[in-house]
Formats: sequence, C-alpha cells, structure tokens
Amino acid sequence: MPSVASASPKIAVIGGDGIGPEVIEQAIRVADRALRTEDVRYVWNPLPWGSAFYRETGRIIPDDGWDLLQSHDAIFMGAVGAPDLPDTVTLQGLLLPLRRKFDLYLNLRPAYLFDGVESPLRDKTPGSIDMLVYRENTEGEYAPVGGRIYVGMPEDTAIQSAIFTRRGCRRIMRAAFEGARRRKKKLTSITKSNAQAFGMGLWDDVFRETASEYPDIETHSLLVDAAAMDFIRKPESFDVVVASNLFGDILTDLSAIITGSLGLAASANINPERIYPSMFEPVHGSAPDIAGKGIANPLAAILSVKMLLEHLGQIMAAAAIQRAVAAVLRARKVRTPDLGGKATTTEMAEAVLAAL
Repeated sequence: MPSVASASPKIAVIGGDGIGPEVIEQAIRVADRALRTEDVRYVWNPLPWGSAFYRETGRIIPDDGWDLLQSHDAIFMGAVGAPDLPDTVTLQGLLLPLRRKFDLYLNLRPAYLFDGVESPLRDKTPGSIDMLVYRENTEGEYAPVGGRIYVGMPEDTAIQSAIFTRRGCRRIMRAAFEGARRRKKKLTSITKSNAQAFGMGLWDDVFRETASEYPDIETHSLLVDAAAMDFIRKPESFDVVVASNLFGDILTDLSAIITGSLGLAASANINPERIYPSMFEPVHGSAPDIAGKGIANPLAAILSVKMLLEHLGQIMAAAAIQRAVAAVLRARKVRTPDLGGKATTTEMAEAVLAAL
C-alpha cells in the first residue's frame, strides 16, 4: 500500500448484512457530493461479501479476498451478521480476522452530543459530551486463544485467554497520548487490574511508563466499573479515553447511547503505519429487526465515511460533511425513528445532501 492515497482513491465497499447496504449506499452519495469541494473522485468497488455470499458459496470471503482488499486505499463496511448464522461464520470469519490481518490496532470511536439531539441523561447541553475513545483492536480479551473440550457433556470445559503484550499496549497508548495533545490534553486509561492482575497489570505499567513521556498530558486511570458509572454520572469529565478491546467495545456502546442513538455512532479501524488499508464502519451492526424497512439512520455511516475522507487527506470535504450533519440535526426537521421521528433512510440522507 502507498503511504498516501492515490489521485483517485479506490475504496473496497462491503455492504454486508441487514441495514448495512442501505446505510452504506446513502453514505457514498454524501461522500461523492462532498468530494466535489476538492475536485476529487473516489472509485467505490462493491464486494458482495456477507451472509448471502456465504449461503451461496460456503465462504464469507473468497480465497483471494484478503489480497483483493489490500489492493485498495481503504475499506468501507456496513455490517456483518445474520440471525440464522453463528458469529463464528460472520463476525469471526470476516470482521475480526480483518482487524488482525491488516493490523488495524487503533479503533477510534468518537461520541459527541449534537445540538438538536436529546441525550437520555437529563440536563446535558449540546457539546457537553465530547469524547474520543482509543480502543485496542487486535489483542486483549478478543484474542482468538483458547479452546473447548467435552462439548455438550457434563465435563464441558472452555478456556478463553486474554492476551496483552507490551508492544500492543504501548502502541495504542502512544496513539492516545498523541490524540490527547490535539484535543484538551486529558487522557483516561480504563483498567481492572484489581481483579485482572496480570494482563491489566501490564496495561497499567505501560500506561504509567508512556505517561512519563508526555508530561503535558493530564492523566487518570479508572477501573472499568467506575468508568461505566462516570460515563452516565459525569460524561463531560472525559475527553480522550484509552481502553482494551473488550472494555472499549462495551463503553463505546454506552457513549453512543448517551449521545442520542447508536444511529450516530461512527468508527474507524486504523493501521497508522498505512502498510494496510484502514477500515471504516458504523457501530450499530446489521440490525436485522429493521432491515429492509428503509428506516435505518444513515448518519453513523455518513460520519464513518467522513472519518475515511479525513484519513485519506480530504480534510475540507470531511469538514463539510460534519457541518452538514450538524446542521440537519440542529434544525430538528428530519428525524429517523431512532431519533423520535418518521423519516426514512433516504430522506435523512437527502437532508444532509441539501445541507451540503
């Protein structure tokens, strides 16, 4: 992969399952409109991978799929997952291997309370919740290390090992410290070393060591249960947060809800060294209960493609998308059901296009 995107960046598009294709289609429309501000054109390459592909071929991704993905500048994914297929086929067949194979160790998940969106927490004003979570994305509690024996028998035994390495902890923490320098110079580490003394003990050691290299950053360390309480009790106290794979996953669903809806939750899976293409996806998943109804909120996908544009250097176009989304939400006229309205997926996207 080149260190910078080509003149016409080539983007692999995996719409996937459920509402994934619906929201991805609208996000691409918005991205193409915004890119006109920079006279840049992306080449979107749709790849038909997901549950339907598995039912037809017995594979979630073809044999040459990883090589094909690596030939792109970035990956834009909707969702994978279907009620009739186990996660070992979908999540563990595509999404999690993708993060590991392409070393997408930096998972960025912003949470921002937009003007015009009501938080379920009382008295939270626009912008009072504004945090950015750096989640370690390739090891920790989601490392595929373990096994199961005597399945279905009285002796049924399962072992699932969390893997923490000094290298893995250090690189996500250095990224978080650098990110904190670009914001309010405040960083909170999430731990549970009082109970998980080995893995999270290493996490804490590396955090303290790394903090000594950044004396300008105000640092805090919170047990994950205390952090969960404080995400509700005083979310405005957080700015940049660094967390392990599991803790970051859980806390960012919580941060999405307190800012109004999972339908606003964007994410980026980054390989900072740009050896491999980075991947961008909305957090909400395939949502099979509303798939095909045309009512899914596309804003999470739109905000995810905004992060994709930023990563590839189209800063002005990305900023235009952010302003357009903010304007639509502030106007309070177009609302999908998750935000208390009756607008369709397309109507919400049309509103953003009009704002652009």
